[in-house]
Amino acid sequence: MSAHLPALQIVVPLIAAPVCLLLRRRMLAWAFATAVSWAVLGIAALLLMRVLAAGTISYALGSWSAPWGIEYRIDAVNAFVLFLVASIGAVVLVYAPCSAAREIPRDRHYLFYAAYLMCLTGLLGIAITGDAFNLFVFIEIASLSTYALISLGSDRRALTAAYQYLVMGTVGATFILIGVGLLYMATGTLNMADLAVRLGPAQGTRTVLAAFAFLSVGLCLKLALFPLHMWLPNAYCYAPSMVTAFLAATATKVSIYVLLRFIFTVFGPRFAFDTIGIQYVLLPLSLLGIFAASTVAVFQTNIKRMLAWSSVAQIGYMMLGVGLVSVSGAGPGIRFGPGSLNGLTAGIVHLFNHAVMKGALFLAMGCIALRLGSVQLDAMHGLGRRMPVTTAAFVLGGLSLIGVPLTVGFISKWYLVLAALEKGWWPVAVLVLLGSLLAVVYIWRVVEVAYFRKPPVPGGADEAPLLMHIPTWILIAATLYFGFSTSFTVGVARQAAGWLMGIAP
Repeated sequence: MSAHLPALQIVVPLIAAPVCLLLRRRMLAWAFATAVSWAVLGIAALLLMRVLAAGTISYALGSWSAPWGIEYRIDAVNAFVLFLVASIGAVVLVYAPCSAAREIPRDRHYLFYAAYLMCLTGLLGIAITGDAFNLFVFIEIASLSTYALISLGSDRRALTAAYQYLVMGTVGATFILIGVGLLYMATGTLNMADLAVRLGPAQGTRTVLAAFAFLSVGLCLKLALFPLHMWLPNAYCYAPSMVTAFLAATATKVSIYVLLRFIFTVFGPRFAFDTIGIQYVLLPLSLLGIFAASTVAVFQTNIKRMLAWSSVAQIGYMMLGVGLVSVSGAGPGIRFGPGSLNGLTAGIVHLFNHAVMKGALFLAMGCIALRLGSVQLDAMHGLGRRMPVTTAAFVLGGLSLIGVPLTVGFISKWYLVLAALEKGWWPVAVLVLLGSLLAVVYIWRVVEVAYFRKPPVPGGADEAPLLMHIPTWILIAATLYFGFSTSFTVGVARQAAGWLMGIAP
């Protein structure tokens, strides 16, 4: 059975999704989906341990060897992403019954869990597959499920948000498909490892240049890099609370992984950073995204929308790490410039760090929405006295978002600043710190209202049910634990960055 873990990682949630349609009882469907998601997490953990101990795993579906058949290929990079997606998927489902009861019509709950498992299947498939066209198929599975999940929001504007995401997501997917088609035209193969070999002689052709451009734009739209981010604020704002937490913690992270996969292991870093110079595009767009999105977040009165704009800024930090990579020198070997390893490590570790802290923040907002019936700033006067446990969770998540020491947010920004200083780019290091000051401003607005304003009515509000607090505090505990114990997150991220760059551990 252990030899088939890569296939089970996808098959288990894929088969479980239609089973939810047969389990029409609300709690039965939830219990089944939760059990499946935790089983998926167990499989992801086993794969991560095997990869870290023994190296890359290659699994040929149907015993059709690559490149003729579809290959699932797990290395240090996507094993980390698989574990991240499976962890969030399992933890968030614990939150579901109480949150879904308020935000989703009762007769649609079993449909919700089926769509959730399909979305989980798609995201895991994106991370694990080694076939470029199979990658596109999983992107579409995840995207179609996401549109359905967002549209289930209780606010009528959720339908508009889902439609806007559908239009922009379809444009992004079309660009990705065109890029894959051009690669197939140039090489005659779809297997990513085989593509990397066959692209060498063809890298100077216009077909390959066009493929790189289409894939880069399509993936940047999917990961919501500024200014291709306009689908994200409405999608996060109007989706059901647990859907927002799940998507904010996983969907954009998986897209960033795919971009890294194509840049480093398909096209190669020399082509991407020396021939194309993609860092000269990623670096300014990342910095613009950090400041533009953070500034917009400062003026939001809907806190879910504020956190959504904050996510656009945090994506800027992730891509800034990639933008700090550079290739120097000529000759057969690839020599990376100073700060490259720390920059890429920062980008990869921030995939995990942002997932846990932003997931916790959106789950805390779901608790607030359940009791107050609103996520508007004006409704949160005196919230620290009315819902002290939930407010404490939000504050701790906010401190991590700012980058306060002993939180995961500090670790990411430390490595970004370190990489910038290694390159001698002290203005970039200063801009990273200034971006954190903007986060102080919009998080402080909530803290000030919650703790320094009188509640509109005397007395306290009930805290959210325990099932909603458990996953919220699991993620909050993760933001604190991995803020001072970094051997796992930074260790795996550095190993993944070294593997992408071809540096021996």
